[in-house]
This record gives sequence, C-alpha cells and structure tokens, in this order.
Amino acid sequence: MRKGRHPRLSGACRRGVLVFIAVLGGLTAAPAKAGAPDKACDSVDPFIGTGGDGHTFPGAVVPFGMIQLSPDTQIRHFRESYKWAAGYRHDDGTIQGFSHTHFSGTGHSDLGDVLVMPLAGEVRLEPGDPDKPGSGYRSRFSHDDEKAEPGYYAVTLADPGIRAELTASRRVGLHRYRFPKGAPAHLLIDQRSSIYNYPGKVLWSRLRVHKDGTVTGSRETRGWAPGRPLFFAMRFSQPMTGHALHNREEKIEYKGFATPGRGTDARAQLEGRELVGVFNFGELKDRELLVKVAISPVSEENALRNLESDMPGWDFDATRAAARQEWSKALSVVDIDAPAPMRKMLYTALYHTMIAPSLFMDSDGRYRGPDNQVHQAEGFSYYSTFSLWDTYRAEHPLLTLVQPEQRNNDFIRSLIASQRVSPYGVLPVWQFHGLETWCMIGYHAVPVIADAYMKGIRGYPADQALDAMVASATYKPYGGLEHYMSLGYVPIDKEPEAASKTLEYAYDDWTIARMARALGREELAAQFEKRALNYRNVFDPKTGFVRARKSDGSFREPFDPAAVGYGSDYTEGNAWQYSWYMPQDTAGLISLLGGEAKLVAKLDAVFNAKVSAESFAHVEDISGLIGHYAHGNEPSHHVAYLYSYAGQPWRTQERLKQIVDSQYKATTDGLAGNDDCGQMSAWLVFTALGFYPVTPGSNEYVIGRPFVERATLNLPNGKRFTVVAEKLGDANPYIGKVTLNGKPLERSYVRHEELLAGGELRFVMQAKPNKSWATKPGSRPYSLSPYSR
Repeated sequence: MRKGRHPRLSGACRRGVLVFIAVLGGLTAAPAKAGAPDKACDSVDPFIGTGGDGHTFPGAVVPFGMIQLSPDTQIRHFRESYKWAAGYRHDDGTIQGFSHTHFSGTGHSDLGDVLVMPLAGEVRLEPGDPDKPGSGYRSRFSHDDEKAEPGYYAVTLADPGIRAELTASRRVGLHRYRFPKGAPAHLLIDQRSSIYNYPGKVLWSRLRVHKDGTVTGSRETRGWAPGRPLFFAMRFSQPMTGHALHNREEKIEYKGFATPGRGTDARAQLEGRELVGVFNFGELKDRELLVKVAISPVSEENALRNLESDMPGWDFDATRAAARQEWSKALSVVDIDAPAPMRKMLYTALYHTMIAPSLFMDSDGRYRGPDNQVHQAEGFSYYSTFSLWDTYRAEHPLLTLVQPEQRNNDFIRSLIASQRVSPYGVLPVWQFHGLETWCMIGYHAVPVIADAYMKGIRGYPADQALDAMVASATYKPYGGLEHYMSLGYVPIDKEPEAASKTLEYAYDDWTIARMARALGREELAAQFEKRALNYRNVFDPKTGFVRARKSDGSFREPFDPAAVGYGSDYTEGNAWQYSWYMPQDTAGLISLLGGEAKLVAKLDAVFNAKVSAESFAHVEDISGLIGHYAHGNEPSHHVAYLYSYAGQPWRTQERLKQIVDSQYKATTDGLAGNDDCGQMSAWLVFTALGFYPVTPGSNEYVIGRPFVERATLNLPNGKRFTVVAEKLGDANPYIGKVTLNGKPLERSYVRHEELLAGGELRFVMQAKPNKSWATKPGSRPYSLSPYSR
C-alpha cells in the first residue's frame, strides 16, 4: 500500500504452566515451568520483514494490543520516511529510542509515540546523527545482542552499556533497563519524535511530573491522520532524584507552571511543541530500573486508569510470561507440520496477521472516533488500524477462521460505530487511532462485514450494518461516486485512478447485494447486483484491457498498458495488473476476453513478460515482480488462482510454486513488499494450506496446492479441519487427486461450511500435472455470470 494521501474525499514459547491471578484488574503469573517446546511460539521470528520493504517491527506486542513497544532506528525527514514506516530497519546500526505505537507492514509512516531512551552518565537532549556516534542520545547496537520473540524484545545499547528489555500487555508497555555499574541512570522522553517527521508535526504537547513521581503527558500531531491526540502515563520502579523539562523551540519561551495538587514548583509542568524531559535516578544500587507506560486516546487521567487496571505490579518476568502465553494461545489455532524454514515463515506470518486491527479503547470502555470526539463502547471492544484496501482480501477472511467470534464481532461493531459518528456518515476507509486518513480507494469495510455475515458471524445489528454499507456506497462526494452512480463508471476526466475505482466499487457493490439478498432485501440486492457488473463499462474489447473512460464515453488516449504512476488511470498498478479485478465475475471476464484459452494466454503474458524493476522504481509499493505480476502489492494477490476458473488448475499450481519460492524467505528481507497489516502474511498462510479466498463474500476458497505436509485448523467452534499432503516435495509440484473426508473432490474449491464442519482435506501430489482434475462443468469456483463452454 502506498504512502498516504489526504485528498478532498477521494480518495500472530516454550509451553509452561502459568498461574494467573487477577489483581485489581491486572494479570500476574508464576514463571513458566520448563516443558515441551511450543512449536508455534518458538517458530516465530519477529525479525522477518524488518529488512527490505516488509516494514514490520520486532518489538513487544500482544495479540491485537493497543501497545506496540519497539525500537526506532533512523527516524528521518518525512521525504525519506517510507523505508522506516515501522520505525525500525534491520540494516541500521543505531537505536534512537523505544516508542509505544507502531504500524506493522504499512506503506506509510506515522506513530512512534512516547519515545523513551535510557541514558547513563552524560545527558544529551538531541538524538544526534546516526552516522556520527556520540553526537546525541542515540546508541549503537549489534544484532548479536538482540532477541525478539512474541511479546518480548531485548537489546544492548552499546554506547551507554545498558541492557534494555521490553514486554507489553494490552494497554501498557513495560521496560526493564540494567545500567552499568557506577554510572548515574537517566531516562529521556522526547515528545518531538515521530516516525513521520516534518516541521510542525507536533501541534502541541505537555509533560507533567506529579508529586508521587508519576509522569503524564499528551501530544497532538498532524500527519497521516490530522489532529491526532494521544495521552500517556509513566511510572518508575525507583524514585527520581530530580528531573528537568526542556522546551527546545527556538525564539519561543514556554514557562512551566504549577497545577494545584499536581506539583510544587514551576518546573512540574511544561507545554509546547518541542518538549524533552529527563528524569534522574542517580547510581542505582541494583542497577535496574523498570518503567511502565500506558497510553490513552481520551485523557491523562484515563492513561493512569489504564496503568492501574492493566498492570498494577512490577513483575517483568510474569508480564513477559503472560504475553507469551497469550501468543501461545493465539498461534495454537493452527498446528503446522512442515520443514523448519516453512514452519518459521508460516508461524511468523500467522503472528503478523494478529497485530492489527488493534485495540483502541480504554479500560473504562471509552475511545476516540472519527469525529475526534470521545465515545463509550457498550458491550464490545473498539478496534482501529483498519488497512482495509489491503486486508479485506485475505487478512479478514483468515481472522474469521482463526479468531473467536467475539473478536470478529468487535471488529464489525467498531466499523459500524465509526460510521455512526463519522462526519461524512461513511464506514472507515483507512483508519487508525479512530481517525480517518482517506488513504487508498474503495469502500472495503463493506466486504469485511458482508463476508463475516455470509459466514454466520452475527453479534451486531445486521440491518444497521447493511444500511451503513449502503451509506458508504452512495456517498456522492467520495472518489467519483456521483459519476459512478450516474454513468456506471468513474470518468477519468473527473477523478484520478478512475479505472481502478470502477472495478473496486463494483466488487464492493456485489458484496452488498449478497448480504442484502441473505437479509431478504431483494430490491436492494437487485440494485447492487446490477452495479456489480459495472466493471464491464471499463473493459475495452479492442485491446483486451480495463481502461479509463472519459465522461463522453471514450477511452483515454494515448494508452500504454504498462504505464504506471500515482494519479494515473490505476491505483498502484497498470492495466496488466488491474485488468483481472472482477473477482465476483471471472466467468464474465472470460466471456469478454473471448474464451478460456484467451484468459489463459493473457495470464501467461502477465507472468512471462520481460519487465525491468526500474520501470516501477517511481512507485514505491510495486515490488516482487514476476513479469508484470507484482506480489508485493495487493491487486495481484488473486491472479495466480484465475487459471482454475478457466479449467486449468494445474497452471495455478505452477504459478503458486513460483510465487512462494521467490517471494517469501525466513530472513529479515523475507517479504517481497509491505506486509500491510498482515495481508502479505495472510496470503502465505492460506496458500500454504492449499486454498485461498479469491472472492470474499462467496463462502468459497479456491484450491491452489498445499505447501505443508500437514496442518490442522483448530476452529473457534471446537472442530478441527486438517490438511494433509502426501508425497509433497519439489519433485511433486502438482495435485494428483484430492479427497474431502475420504471422498473424491472433483471441484477446484472448498466451501466455508465444509471447513467449519471439520474433517480432512487430503492432497496426493505428483510430478506431472493432472489435467483431468477439476475441469468439468460445475467444478469451477463461484462467478456472478454463468460459465460458457
């Protein structure tokens, strides 16, 4: 997914026995006892994706937690921020500090809130130059001294000689620092710091030191989401010996002032735009300092409540064990039997799918919505960080299989709650920390809701959800919808990226039709089913590509199907990549192209083309090239599966082998492109299991081929669905036969209800393609239009 924009309105441990005791709403735990290895947790490598363009972070987080506590390396000017979208790059040699909010795998940088850095001896107030050791408070480090596992991160800061350890609960980050002997201990907080840095990013900030030594503060920033407020509360395991609050703004003096009941002198509070606080602890007798930080979207007082309710104690090892146990439970939804590299890739991928959406609600149920006002959640937990253009494709469909129904219901109720208070009356497009960014295109909260409803997830008012979906699909000021509704397509002379918008709107419309029909709202279903065919209006039979049309009906000229660029006819892609995006009606596309052979030939042309990576160098998110196929970006993710719609599933099997072998590795640069809040990872999880949700909302998964010898889904309903692959290996890349619960399966898809019923999907692999499997009429996956032979 690309860097964000703000248009006018366009657009987943060693298993041990843990004893948990609830104390004041928090969790403590006895240390884990040694036991059999936990294959899932022990297989996760949080460093995968921290190099290249994966944009993942290695720090401490619990499943879907509000805190993502991780190191930040070279935070740079916003013009260079793309590579540091997660705050950390494995190639870097210095750490600037540890901040408490991060995106996982996005193509835009922001967050990095409440950055703290432990210091020993001399205090410097500026981070310094990463290429000049000793020029500031940042420190060199070695990967030999790093450790990362689910819920825990540790590193040695070489320059001050401090060992840093991080762990987290849902709303609180816990730090443990061990200082060198004989050196005074300090902790610095830099309120200026942000992963997306530019002049004026911090609109206002505040630091307070309370009588008991608690530190609270707030910050409002403008960036990807404008006017974003965040509050924090911080406590220390040792008493301060002193503190200093600094405002680094040039030519502006902001004097601190006393607040009744909060401080005793004028240095107890400071406000401004460039605040730095330093807290002194002297020479610590045991050399150890623990710091816990809670955040809140509501207030400093609520951050204190979160601190007290989520983590009343100071047991770092118990908190780390509790975080590990949460991950052990979360990752146990799939039991994977595969060679070590594939097992590592898959459990790490599953881990990455369970970071976002993230909780964004205080312990009292209050949250901040897209109107930037505080609201109260009743009967659900509010989540945000919805990268919907990416995640509706495979991430959310995966979560319907591996997460409890309650969490999926919470996601949907969060989307509906956001629409209810949205100033525009629409569902989230790309939302984080409750606020809308308007990044990317489409109204893809719609298929997330529809897919969940079609799969029987019901803990929300369905008619109200459908009304919210329709409101998004009919909001005329958004992304050319006014013209789309009147012309049947988005005209390029009125709206950029018009061809892509037409296609994505049409798919979203089809999911509205599916849910409307399931609810008995036939008239509405018919209306949106008709709109679902609008993709035809931008298909050019002369060239065989989807193209942008002008208001007068003509296609825009000149036309180059390989041309790509921001603001062009397509969104992060070209005609070769986007002309396949009508997953609701692939049979219709086959007809438009002139038959199955034409579809297959054109698919081959995509993969076999000689394309230089330089031709996409100006578009950051297009990566992982195989010909024109770009696995590093989402519009290509379903394309390899389309051979099955043309009766040649063995070709899908070939392409999937090609993609998996070239696009994923168990290394730091093991992701071909941005993980995009788990979408790249979800693609691998599904594909390794042997099937993929090409068309969310259809309740079908297109069979590809498995990449694991055995895997069992431990489903939320208590059933188990097992995938078995006999004779799996590089010498046998093709499916010979498939059985479902012992009976031959002669179709190229499996239904969602078949997975939920539990059982076994067994593949027998072989060296040569089986060109008679899943080729007969009725064996093809869902399509809105009928297949013709």
